[in-house]
This record gives sequence, C-alpha cells and structure tokens, in this order.
Amino acid sequence: MAAEGVEKLEDVIVRSAEQVADSIKTAREAVGTIIFGQERVVENALVTILSGGHALLIGVPGLAKTKLVETLGVTLGLDAKRIQFTPDLMPSDILGAEVLDESTTGKRSFRFITGPVFAQLLMADEINRASPRTQSALLQAMQEQHVTVAGARHDLPKPFHVLATQNPLEQEGTYPLPEAQLDRFLMEIDVDYPDRDAERRILFETTGSEETHAKAAMSPEALMTAQRLVRRLPVGDSVVEAILSLVRSARPGPDGGEGAKHIAWGPGPRASQALMLAVRARALLDGRLAPSVDDVLDLAEPVLKHRMALTFSARAEGRTVSDVIGQLKSRIG
Repeated sequence: MAAEGVEKLEDVIVRSAEQVADSIKTAREAVGTIIFGQERVVENALVTILSGGHALLIGVPGLAKTKLVETLGVTLGLDAKRIQFTPDLMPSDILGAEVLDESTTGKRSFRFITGPVFAQLLMADEINRASPRTQSALLQAMQEQHVTVAGARHDLPKPFHVLATQNPLEQEGTYPLPEAQLDRFLMEIDVDYPDRDAERRILFETTGSEETHAKAAMSPEALMTAQRLVRRLPVGDSVVEAILSLVRSARPGPDGGEGAKHIAWGPGPRASQALMLAVRARALLDGRLAPSVDDVLDLAEPVLKHRMALTFSARAEGRTVSDVIGQLKSRIG
C-alpha cells in the first residue's frame, strides 16, 4: 500500500514537471525573441527565479541588462519595477514612507505609501552606487520578504525577486557590497559582449521601423507552482556528494587540497543550499526530472564566485576566483 502511494506521488511529480517544463520552455523562447546572444545569461536568470532567489548581474553598460529584466517581467507575467540607485537615494525611496493625512472632519492619521520594492520583480540598477544604509534596506527586504516602517510590518508581494546590476568599470563614487550582503544573492551572473552573429542580428532587429515586444508566457501562479515543484525534484546521492565536495573544497582547509592555499575565505552552507536549488531548477528548465553532476559543474562558478575571496599572495600571482573554481571542479568532474 505504501509502495502504491509512493508511485502515485512520483506520477504526480512527473506530470507536473512535464506541464511546467512546457511553460518554462515557452517563456524561455519568448525571452529569446527579444534578447539575442545572451543564452547563458537568460538561462541563469531563469534558474535563479525558478529557485526562488535573487541575482546580481555584472556587466558593462549597453549589454541589455535592463531590457532583460523588463522582458522577464512581461514573459513571466510579473509586476516589474526599476530603481536607479544613486548616492543620494534614501531607504524610504525604496521601502516607502508614512504620510500624515487629514480628513474632511479634521481627523489626522498616518497612511503608508508603498515604495517600488513592492513589486514581484525588482530591478536594482547599479546597486553599488547607493550608500550602505540604502543597500541594507533593500537586502533586508530580500532576505525577510517584508519591510518594517514605523513599527508596522508590510509583507512584500509573492513571488518576490530582485535582479540587481553592477557596473564593473566605474569604481569612483561606489560602495561595493559587503560579503555578507553578496551572500544574499543566489547567483552572480556575468554579462559578456555578444558574438558577431548575435550583434549583427541586434543591429537589424532593433534599428528598424518595427520593434518586437515581449509576450506573456506564464502567470505568477504558474511560476510559484514551478518553484514549489523545483523543491520536490529528487536529487541523486552522486549529485549531493558533488555539491558537498565542491562547496567544502572552496573553503580554506584540508578539503580544498592544493587549491585551498589560495583561498582567504569561502562559501558557507547557504552556498550549498543555493547550488542544490539551482541544479534542480536547471534540470526542470531543460525538461529533465532530476539534476546531474554536470549541472553542478556548470552552475558552480555563478553560485560560488561572489562567496569567496583569494589570499593576497594568490592575487599577486595573478590568480582569479574563476581559475580556482575551475581547479576545484576538475577534482570532481
């Protein structure tokens, strides 16, 4: 009897996964009609959202980071808003504030006006330009899914995702995110230049008389169903062991072998959790019912890169975090 129950549960998961995979494939194709030459970026952004997390997009200006967030908002049916971070931005500009209202009878009362953080998909543009106090206000909302203003709690919409961007070039007048706050992001996604063919297509598609617009492919309810399903997908022992080996070897200590001597500090258990969710989400995105060790290796860098730092001597030798992660991956794969 118990075996029959397990089989029925597996059948339900399989059917649900097939339906969700079709919806996600449609959404992915819809994004692809607007964003060209950034397939890996689009995939990682969708993996982050399916995992229920937030992403930090790193890239020079003009690589369609803002366009990507707008397109994802339309495609996934989410209420999307954008904040341009500047040094004079205050926490209340993000969270909202209470204002004093006076009725026709002369009675006064406070009314809460919501800020742009009350969105399902929030783009935090150039997050490192705002002061640490303002950054903290957003990052607290990301972690706790609610804000507190004047002692009153206000829950954020569901789902709630932040895609923050950061410009790697202009470092003057910026406030780099502290390590503890970087850890709030499930992934750091590097946005590189498109290849020649993709850039050729961009020229023709975006400078003509007609502009292609994104189309809705999912609803917020369907997205939340997919997020719940991600957490139910089975994960094999080999994948779990690969996650544990990789994350533990990215810390200073005996687990890292030869590469550990280059690491000043490494990822905590939150990185293991992020990688576990991300590999499941990637499997579902590809229409598979279970993740593989290849998923772990492919997602290792975006999940771990912002959660570790190298020693001074390693940096002096010209080593990078990507190099060290590549070395650690070679021990597994």
